[in-house]
Amino acid sequence: MKLKKYANRRLYDAENSRHVTLEQVAAHIREGNEVEVVDAKTQEDVTSFILTQIVLEAAKNRNFLIPVPLLHMIIRYGDNLLVEFFDKYLQQTIAVYLEHKKAMDTQFSQWLEMGRGLSDMTRQGMESVDPMRAFMDVLTGSSKKK
Repeated sequence: MKLKKYANRRLYDAENSRHVTLEQVAAHIREGNEVEVVDAKTQEDVTSFILTQIVLEAAKNRNFLIPVPLLHMIIRYGDNLLVEFFDKYLQQTIAVYLEHKKAMDTQFSQWLEMGRGLSDMTRQGMESVDPMRAFMDVLTGSSKKK
């Protein structure tokens, strides 16, 4: 989705000829889509600013996003220290976490399916066993004759 940001802070989706809210942009991204936002006047790419604004709005609604000590560090060290961390490591860390989470979810689903299969086999096995017959065989001694 390509958007234009106007001075009045409104976002305009030229492809669909409509104004959109930050929440609509966030929903579009949650669906797996990408967005690009340019300033209508300067044509400068302001995508990062708008995405940061979406994250901060979400934090404001929950009153928590980043731990306070980390916020202090970000302000204290600013661009000098954290730019490299955010550029190089944070994205990779989150990507690895998501891959690991997906693998664990898949493994857990497989375990559940395996357990369900074993339960079905146990039930089928128990249905074929006549418990009264086995009990009677023990009492009458017919199991010894076999």
